[in-house]
Amino acid sequence: MGLVANIKRDIRFAKGLNRLFKRIKPIELDSPVLVCDDWEEAVDKFGDNVAIQDDQRSLTYRELDAMANRFGHWAQSRRLKRGDTVALVMLNRAEYIAAWMGFAKVGVGTALINTNLTGHALAHCLSISNASQVVTDLECWRSVDDARLLSGRNLMLWVLGLGDTDEADSRRGLDKPVRSGSSVRPNRSLRSGLTNRDTALYIYTSGTTGMPKAAKITHARARTYMRAFAGATAATDKDVTFNVLPLYHSTGGLVGIGPALLNGGKLVLRRRFSASSFWPDAKATGATLFVYIGELCRYLVNCPEQPDERSHKLRLAFGNGLRPDVWDDFQKRFRIPDILEFYGSTEGNVSLFNFDGKPGAIGRVPGFVKNKINFKLVKFDIDTEEPLRGSDGLCQLTGPGEVGEALGKISDDLRHSFSGYADKAASEKKILRDVFVRGDRWFRTGDLMRQDSEGYVYFIDRIGDTYRWKGENVSTAEVEQRLADAPGVKEVIAYGVPIPGQEGKAGMVALVLDGKFEAAGFAQWVEAELPSYAQPCFVRVIKAADTTGTFKYRKIDLVTDGFDPGKVDGALYVRGGKSGYTKLTAAARAAILSGETRL
Repeated sequence: MGLVANIKRDIRFAKGLNRLFKRIKPIELDSPVLVCDDWEEAVDKFGDNVAIQDDQRSLTYRELDAMANRFGHWAQSRRLKRGDTVALVMLNRAEYIAAWMGFAKVGVGTALINTNLTGHALAHCLSISNASQVVTDLECWRSVDDARLLSGRNLMLWVLGLGDTDEADSRRGLDKPVRSGSSVRPNRSLRSGLTNRDTALYIYTSGTTGMPKAAKITHARARTYMRAFAGATAATDKDVTFNVLPLYHSTGGLVGIGPALLNGGKLVLRRRFSASSFWPDAKATGATLFVYIGELCRYLVNCPEQPDERSHKLRLAFGNGLRPDVWDDFQKRFRIPDILEFYGSTEGNVSLFNFDGKPGAIGRVPGFVKNKINFKLVKFDIDTEEPLRGSDGLCQLTGPGEVGEALGKISDDLRHSFSGYADKAASEKKILRDVFVRGDRWFRTGDLMRQDSEGYVYFIDRIGDTYRWKGENVSTAEVEQRLADAPGVKEVIAYGVPIPGQEGKAGMVALVLDGKFEAAGFAQWVEAELPSYAQPCFVRVIKAADTTGTFKYRKIDLVTDGFDPGKVDGALYVRGGKSGYTKLTAAARAAILSGETRL
């Protein structure tokens, strides 16, 4: 790259970073200005603009604010007070954002729960939310109703659209109670005493072990997500943001709404992603911005050509997880002028931005701003899964091209704060001490990366056993725990295996059985106990499970063997067929590898 090109690239990066910093600069941790205050400021400025268009209707900023106010007054009517939490289990719709924003207006937090969860996993999330009330919809309420019995909590269920015949003592329709509430803004005194340090939301993350953890999203963090992308995307009140990502994730629920709702633009929400209707919908709505996760982009690239895929008005796609092997095809085929890839975890304090549009890079830390970006890469020991330390006991920075773990310094300011999880023990596990000087503290991202000589950063892999599939993090410990009680199963080892042409890793389990493998019964158990993205694609039957000296399962050989019948000693099955799992042959494996068969 020549001198002029380098200068242009650096100017573009600096402009993007400046837009971002300008928008988050007003956020102060001890300030009483909360995320709902940012929203009300936008309402007062853009009241008559269309704020949200979902599958059912369009609402102006003023109308959406009135709906949020009614939710706030409803929370008051339930005697919910500052510091309490409501659990929200709902598909994408205008009421989703109105609900949590309305609760924030009266000082009540909201736990945003994954709508794919069922059974014990859903019950766990409801339990650790400490909520007494659950707000849900017609599509989700039955799963929530079943999980309540397993949660160990006395939960009142409120359902949008519930018919009179389905009401019970602990289950009520929500439409009338909300509609009857006042549309006037709740008095700000109801949230008096709260600051940006207080929790606005809980967003759940799988982590590397156990059940989902509830990450604390303070008002400061929620505001930072929304305001950062309101600036980074250079969005205006003329832009239309197309959002088909679930609102219970930080990318869809905060990153994906800020560019519209803080700038007077329109947010187009869809309940679910549909590859067949994506481009006609993007065209019909006049979308100019599109928020993505990498798996979604891969789906679109793998779809047959559609008439509308290049006749849209999109100027920018922004999101995370767009892998190098998809990037160029996605951008060129669909004629997307610009792509803004970023890196950030729900609970972490490390954020990276690829303002240059460098294919494959998750962000850049050029030398001229390295002190303004909270990011360091340290050398990492794959065997111990811990950062390497020198003779002085301190960690060591990686060199250009060297793989290491990404860390973010923890201190008491906006860019370096770490709110952690609802579980203090889980929070402590993410903190690394005595990194570069004695007594310092750094957040462990759990992600391996490398950085080149120009400052571009590339994602390599997750540390530990968590793998990503269908846009979701899958905890192998959770899979093992849920399947260990399946009929005929003595031991279960879960892991991920790469599939050429597919994002992330497909789930696979190795089973030690008491008798023969009953495919239909096992498949039925899998469907009942695990969300769709965590259900294993492959099953391998083994005679015994190898363990380490500390009784941890030795997975390295299993991962190496993958789903190759030529390497596997024993029966091998793939998900599908009438019985739920069928024998995997060499021909069937070849079809998967070639892309002829999709998982």
